[in-house]
Amino acid sequence: MDKNLLYRSIPKVDVLLEDEAVKQMIKTYGREITIDAIREETDRLRKFIANCDSEEAAKERICNLTERIRQQAEHIFQPNMKKLVNATGTILHTNLGRAPISEAHMKHIYEIATGYSNLEYNLEAGKRGERYSHFEELLCKVTGAEAAIAVNNNAAAVMLILSTMAKGGEVIVSRGELVEIGGKFRVPDVMEQSGATLVEVGTTNKTHFADYENAITEETTALLKVHTSNYRIVGFTESVGIAELVPLGEKHDIPVIEDLGSGVLINLSKYGLTYEPTVQESIRNGADVVCFSGDKLLGGPQAGIIVGKKKYIDKMKKNQLMRALRIDKFTASTLEVVLKEYLSEERAIQNIPVLRMITKPFDEVNKEARRLKRLLNQLSLNAEIRLEQCNSQIGGGSLPLERIPSMAVTIKPVRMSTAELEECMRFLPVPIIPRTINDKIFLDVRTIGVQDFEYFKQLQKIERLTI
Repeated sequence: MDKNLLYRSIPKVDVLLEDEAVKQMIKTYGREITIDAIREETDRLRKFIANCDSEEAAKERICNLTERIRQQAEHIFQPNMKKLVNATGTILHTNLGRAPISEAHMKHIYEIATGYSNLEYNLEAGKRGERYSHFEELLCKVTGAEAAIAVNNNAAAVMLILSTMAKGGEVIVSRGELVEIGGKFRVPDVMEQSGATLVEVGTTNKTHFADYENAITEETTALLKVHTSNYRIVGFTESVGIAELVPLGEKHDIPVIEDLGSGVLINLSKYGLTYEPTVQESIRNGADVVCFSGDKLLGGPQAGIIVGKKKYIDKMKKNQLMRALRIDKFTASTLEVVLKEYLSEERAIQNIPVLRMITKPFDEVNKEARRLKRLLNQLSLNAEIRLEQCNSQIGGGSLPLERIPSMAVTIKPVRMSTAELEECMRFLPVPIIPRTINDKIFLDVRTIGVQDFEYFKQLQKIERLTI
């Protein structure tokens, strides 16, 4: 095989630019994108030839160069972030965007995003307003707090709280609550950035009331309680609840802060799940300030929500960090429509996708799984398709031990490996992300919306999966 001859047969850029198909690409995608695609694909072609032992394969690749350039131009032009189907069974999947927003809520957000809005304009007074005003009253009504604000995530909320209330002072935290949030971001590091000094008390598994009391000095500016929402310590353990810490804080005139992490507004134990402390309970127990995430159990957008006593919230609003950490119009409008659902627990369970998935009865999931199986059977796939019981999980660092009974449609391909099928599913026009168990594709129906069933017809595009 004469590789030099093959290299010389690759069309030059100026020749390709005269090709009619390439001229059409320029009209569709623009000259710069098309030229970039030409250069990338010709470079890939040279590398392919260098490592190729088949002259026929190399010639075929050269013949397909124009089509590959078109595919690359289309890839460059299209957005990288795209809709996909979550078939993993993990409801709050951090890698897949955590809490989905309902279509009904998005209609309102669309109107806000595609035009102007009263984000910081008080229509009644006819003057500048506050972006937090659109949901502050709602948060106060739902949680029982005096005031509320929101920043861009819960780590930012912790930083803002400590920067406002404890900068330059000492903050007492149980050693067993010094959690890593994710991505190597840790409570001690966030605290350091806020300007507060960490004072650890207790041990990993046991912290007593006396540990807090003995650690209080003239330098103590706050007591911090961190809910370990992303892990559990079981066995020989003891911790001090917020109801016990509050009287201690009042005795020494020290504010008590609680970071609830996932942040839930509904008692999920009523729906068969493990008890998780609610924001309302923390406020009733006397916490001065409480913070939690917006895109976890709340079922809203990414945000760090802060509720508590007005005197502290007002100080936070004036903190210079607020400018850097503030939310945008998308987050503000989404928070408002999601929080309105919490005015009625029944509406929240029905209309917030995360809560609906968590509380959906097994019988309903089973029916939907059978429906999906019938659809897949109609596609005449070269695979074994079955129904299997499985367990879904909450995810997103919430209720780590919780497993929810669910049903999955399983696919065992005949002419390709399970790993190959999983990869092919990731490259569909609307990617489908399953999980793999026992060399089978598991499609956990609990996290698949019925409206997304149509996307499984894409499986017919996978050549070796069709008969």
